[in-house]
Amino acid sequence: MAAFVSRAQATGLRPERAGAGRRRPAGFTLVELLVTLTIISLLAAVLVPTVQKLRMRTKSSVIMGDFRTFAAAFDTYAQENGTWPAEAAPGAMPTGMADRLNQTAWMRPTPMGGRYNWENNQLHFGTRYRAAIAISATSASPLPLDVNQLLDLDRRGDDGNLLNGSFRIGSSLNPLFVVQP
Repeated sequence: MAAFVSRAQATGLRPERAGAGRRRPAGFTLVELLVTLTIISLLAAVLVPTVQKLRMRTKSSVIMGDFRTFAAAFDTYAQENGTWPAEAAPGAMPTGMADRLNQTAWMRPTPMGGRYNWENNQLHFGTRYRAAIAISATSASPLPLDVNQLLDLDRRGDDGNLLNGSFRIGSSLNPLFVVQP
């Protein structure tokens, strides 16, 4: 009857030193690291544009929601008082609207920069609008020109054309939501 002989016994080495001749690397090989880095880079390349689009859509949704909410409040004011509120500076609460508008939402910088601005009987590119809400730059809140953001806003809340409809480009290339032409 043959007895089982381990490799360590056959070579005369002690069991703890059986694999001592070959050393297993302690870390990753360069190829493994490069493959991992490539996979991470490809995932980032796919995810970054998607995240940017989602951020832009989120901004557009918030701004269009604000425009609609504010327009309804101004329209209610005009129905009850027979006139529109007086002109106000960007970020300033229009007279008579403190009880009708969420002051925090109106006075904060918009998600795309700038501040909301009530415009009564103002001229934009040769057209006079009786009532409109603009987003205007201030010293504390600049308004960067982002054409993609403007187009997304128009697609989400209007007709997709920045030259007509309720949402359009006003003077100084400011976004403009027309409440009453």
